[in-house]
Formats: sequence, C-alpha cells, structure tokens
Amino acid sequence: MMWPEFTDRAWLWIAASFYLAGFIQGTVSLLRHGRPPGGTTYLFIAGGYLAQLVGLSIRGRAVAGCPLGNPFEIFQFIAWSAITLYLVVGVTFRKSLFGYFTSGLAASLTLLSLAIPVWDHTQRRPIFGLNPWIELHAALAVFSYGVFGLLALTAFMFLLRNYSLKSKRQGGWFSFLPSIMELDHIGVRLLGAGSAILALSLAVGSVYWLKDISSVNVTKLVLTVVVWLIAAGAFTLRLLGILIAKRFAWVCLSLFIGALLSLAAVDQSRTGGKKTSPASRPARVVLERS
Repeated sequence: MMWPEFTDRAWLWIAASFYLAGFIQGTVSLLRHGRPPGGTTYLFIAGGYLAQLVGLSIRGRAVAGCPLGNPFEIFQFIAWSAITLYLVVGVTFRKSLFGYFTSGLAASLTLLSLAIPVWDHTQRRPIFGLNPWIELHAALAVFSYGVFGLLALTAFMFLLRNYSLKSKRQGGWFSFLPSIMELDHIGVRLLGAGSAILALSLAVGSVYWLKDISSVNVTKLVLTVVVWLIAAGAFTLRLLGILIAKRFAWVCLSLFIGALLSLAAVDQSRTGGKKTSPASRPARVVLERS
C-alpha cells in the first residue's frame, strides 16, 4: 500500500482536523437537529485515529522507538491512547454523547500540541537508549494518562447528568447522556484500569532503575508516583464508599488535569530548561513506500 509522502506533522494535522470535524459535526447535530452525533462522528474519530497512527509511526521510526521524547509527542500519544480505548469500549455508547466528548478531547490535545512549536524540541535520536524496559515503562505511563483522559470525560458527563437531574432538565441533549449509574460504573472501571496500568509502568521501570540508580530522573519519578498515589487512593476510597457522586467526579477531573500539568515539570527537569528550536531539528523521516 502506498501512502502520500507527508511529514509526520502533516499526518498529525490531518488527524487533528478529523477530530475537530467530528466535534463540530456533533455540535451541529445537537443544536440544529436535536439528536446525538451517532455514526458520523465515529467515522471522523476513526479517520483521525488512522492518520494519527501513521504520523506517530513515522516519528517512531525516526527515534527507533515509541515517540515520547517531548510534550508534543506525549500529548499526541495521550490523545491516541484515549481514542484507542474509546474505539474498543465506546461502541456501546455510540448513540450517546460519549463519542462527541471524546472527539473534543482528542481535538483539544492534538491542536494544542501542534499550536506550540517549542514543545516539539527533541532531536531525532533514540530517546530511550534502545532500552526496552524504559520504553515500555514510558509507553504504559502515558497510556494510563489517556485512560485518565476518558475518565475525566466520564466525570464531566456525570456532573452534567447530575445537574440535569437536580434542575429537572431531562429533555434536549441531556437525554442523550448515559444514566448516572452507568457513568459512575464506567468511572470506577476506568480509574481502576488507569491505576493498574500506571502501577505496572512503575514496576517495569523499577527493573531497570534498581540496576542503575544514577539514571533515575527524580522529578519524573516523584511526580509519577504522586499521580499514581492519588489515583490509587481515589479508587480505594470509592470502593469503600467514602468518595462518591460529585466529589468522586471532581477528583477524577482534577486527576487528569494534574497529570497533564506534571508533564511540564518532567520536561523541564529533562531538558534543564533549554529548548531546541524546531527550525534546528533535522529533516523528518517520511514513511517508506511499500
């Protein structure tokens, strides 16, 4: 199969456009026609997912590994992770607003990263030293952040559904939200899954760290552990029935926002505050013709 010779960023712009188109189409469907986006939004998301997969694959070939070397790549990977999970579990909710909000999240993350050139500062070289343990650790950690992204969407929809019930607004687009019980159950499962994946990431990383303590980025490790402790603590409190309803939803939203903010501190500690101008980077590798 022959792909057009676009650069990685061109493919990622295409992906972002698909995600944004899905969100816009969903908004129009809700405001003008009073019905959920449905299959059309799903197709936009699937198209964006494929384009993003190609773009990330090109970058992966350039660094001989998973492209997670800077905030740009991490935000792209988080969006890709969230979409991956949605395409697996979101079919059940295709007639609800789950896909609509997912396309909005993916569009926001991808467009934000594309709009800030300084985030894409890493030189095109192997970023994990060809160490499979560290690469697996990083991929699992960022994938868990994608799970937390879907968790944040679920929490947001829970708050909207809770508001509709208390204000007795059951009609309009509120009627397309999943039930409050469904959203609560989904939230608990996503939080448990994200916590487990992040714990596995830390366990995999420790296999290498224990052999070479000096290689550990202390800031990154501490922040990752803090994110995991908050996630695991919230999951435990929810199972015990202590953290429930609106409080649980707000904690889930805050967890994802905090995880994204922690990435800035991690990147700062990795680069020492020095950024490489995008113009100084070597030319990108394009996907070979097959």
